[in-house]
Amino acid sequence: MDETWTQHGKVRAREGDGFMEVVVEGLTTQSKYYKPLIYEFFRKAWRGSRPAWGEFAVDIVMEYVGDPPWIDLDNLAKAILDAIKGYAFHDDAQVARLLVERRAGERERIIVLVRKVAEPAGPFAAR
Repeated sequence: MDETWTQHGKVRAREGDGFMEVVVEGLTTQSKYYKPLIYEFFRKAWRGSRPAWGEFAVDIVMEYVGDPPWIDLDNLAKAILDAIKGYAFHDDAQVARLLVERRAGERERIIVLVRKVAEPAGPFAAR
């Protein structure tokens, strides 16, 4: 696993064997804020691997302090998937599993974890 983070402004990312992690420091109630912020990070600073084909699992966690912000998690997910498209994977149709959650944390941030899916998992997987 590569412990080296690449950072540009409020966004940092790293990658390892079969995963990519992106962290955005700070929160806003405007989902549309995240797409250009993350996209600019990848365009200007990211020198990691190219997008891959196959299926992916994406976990998006919004950590907040105090009262939870009024933000629609589905809009947040769409903005983030659009921003990482072309860097983690070629198209967001490759996302086979998506988990988006809001939880209390030690600081306000968005954490995105993208992993390759080896085979279907979960309660609805073919047996």
